[in-house]
Amino acid sequence: QVQLVESGGGSVQAGGSLRLSCEASGHTYSAMGWFRQAPGKEREGVAGIFDDGRTRHADSVKGRFTISRDNAKKTLYLQMNSLKPEDTAMYYCAATKGTRSWWSLLLPVSFDYWGQGTQVTVSS
Repeated sequence: QVQLVESGGGSVQAGGSLRLSCEASGHTYSAMGWFRQAPGKEREGVAGIFDDGRTRHADSVKGRFTISRDNAKKTLYLQMNSLKPEDTAMYYCAATKGTRSWWSLLLPVSFDYWGQGTQVTVSS
């Protein structure tokens, strides 16, 4: 059974840092990603990573966020630095076993499995 469990969210002041983790059960996934959704907004891709380590980050987080994964531990990470109030959202971990292109890593439709989310709140 596929299960993705996020942790690490919380409340920080602008300029602070958080590290999100996502523990995955089941098989190894070809690609995993982080998405976020703020109230009243659509879910958007933050960063994605293939099992070979190739990554893609959204322009809005480049230079501040870094996605990584530990395949042995089946754990996905998102290191978030220099946080801004506009980063406030529910953050979701996602995974797929299918073959995906690099450009599709930030599209929610590319992923088949989703976690329940962890809240990140950044105050000014």
